[in-house]
Amino acid sequence: HSDVYALFAEPRAAISERIAEIRAVAGAAGRHIGFSLSVRPIIADTEAAAWDKAQDILQSIRDSAVRYPGKPLDRSGARMMAHAEAGDLFDDRLWLGIAKATGAVGNTSCLVGTPVQVAQSLLEYYRLGVDHFLLRGFDPLNDAEEYGRELIPVLREMTSAAAD
Repeated sequence: HSDVYALFAEPRAAISERIAEIRAVAGAAGRHIGFSLSVRPIIADTEAAAWDKAQDILQSIRDSAVRYPGKPLDRSGARMMAHAEAGDLFDDRLWLGIAKATGAVGNTSCLVGTPVQVAQSLLEYYRLGVDHFLLRGFDPLNDAEEYGRELIPVLREMTSAAAD
């Protein structure tokens, strides 16, 4: 019944499998479906600065008074938590440290690096069949401005070149 299937960012091999599964189900129903990927980019001028920023966000979450449930609330969260328990870092940029710390509640998968590095990772998801991206930050206004200034122009350039 849908035109777009929403995914949290998971390791690319897992996303590729999910896309194949969903396309098979949609195809059997005579439908073509798009895919949206929800992820929280953590970007900075250098990779080291981006990782410092990621660790600061994680520490802030650990220091907060908010207590997270011990287990994910849904199947997507359960899949993400399984990946997080297997490791913190996948495919060079996909960091699940916050997912692990929060019990994978909500959109807690992150891509960490420079704008170019994160755009390259997003492009890899695009090549797997993701055609919509939901980019969410931890500091909504400042992150939205930073994505608009630093990340989205690079991503547009890369996806435009990939489409040619």
